[in-house]
Amino acid sequence: MQHLCFVKCYCLVSCLERTGYYQRDGWEGLTIEAVAEAAGLSRVTAWRLGASREALVASLLSQLGQDYRQAMWPAMVGTGTARERLDLAIDALFTVIDSHLPLLLASDTVFHRATATKINFNEPFTRLFEDGRVDHSVAAIAADPAEASDLLFNTICWPYVHLRGRHGWTSARARQRLRGLLGPSLDPG
Repeated sequence: MQHLCFVKCYCLVSCLERTGYYQRDGWEGLTIEAVAEAAGLSRVTAWRLGASREALVASLLSQLGQDYRQAMWPAMVGTGTARERLDLAIDALFTVIDSHLPLLLASDTVFHRATATKINFNEPFTRLFEDGRVDHSVAAIAADPAEASDLLFNTICWPYVHLRGRHGWTSARARQRLRGLLGPSLDPG
């Protein structure tokens, strides 16, 4: 039953995303009224579908977590050096950001709120920095792999979100420029 509510809420919020409403108004823009209007429903109908503000937010965060886990999987289980897999993970993060850009533009606390989905968003990067210590293919940008992960994740995520959403950069342009800045700092020696 709870899964069905998440699916319905996610579909409703998808309508709202297309309007850019909560992108403009942040979390405050995520209301039953706004979602119902964007979906062409009455507020009562949206409520009957199980839409509450809490359910809408939970649905968005759950989908973000699922998409992130799925996108990171190839980098975690793939072959190649830790540096090669780190590049895959960075690409996966860019892809997830693009898929959830309106949500990420609404608040820079999204990943903190999404910890309720039981996903540590830094964990894949921490693992890759640990693997990089073993195969010497990734520079140690911090003594602690968890700190390096936190630094890398936030250095990639929020500038990318800002450049894509606030400056209108294309995905290719933002990825290329951020990789140009970050690439050399990740290469060993």
